[in-house]
Amino acid sequence: MPYNRVDVAMRELVADFSCLQAEDLVARLSRGAAAVAGTAYAGFVRVDALRREALPVHVHTPPGDPLRVGRWLAESGVLKELAVSARTLRLPRDAAVGEPGFLASPVPVVAREHTFVWVAGRAFDDGDEHLLGRFATAAGRALEAASGLEAAVRLLRGIRAFRPA
Repeated sequence: MPYNRVDVAMRELVADFSCLQAEDLVARLSRGAAAVAGTAYAGFVRVDALRREALPVHVHTPPGDPLRVGRWLAESGVLKELAVSARTLRLPRDAAVGEPGFLASPVPVVAREHTFVWVAGRAFDDGDEHLLGRFATAAGRALEAASGLEAAVRLLRGIRAFRPA
């Protein structure tokens, strides 16, 4: 079988571009958001294009979820607030009634749906809001880049598939 430079080049590009998995990126971004905010809780929420429903995309919690943030997200109504919100949402911490403290910032992503990155677990202030907003911008760029790489892989596979033998 003769050495085919095109096949080798396409295989290498596909392998390189395929290294970044979207699910892994979201998990890493969630851990990064928690670290930036100085808390153990973070994640992403996606809101449908009609702003009727918000669903957690990823929830990062410490083992055992001691503050029960996962349950609080589902039961508190915060997802409904995010569904109708286009701005940063900050809720105060009130441990007496089980409010963990919550901050969510919109992620600027070119998509049909709206995305928020959130952190929880303590009281947040204006400085936290500013940092999370900057992080949300970086996360949006990373998610768009990952999407671009996935599209590039599909195109490269198409080149390999339709190239004459």
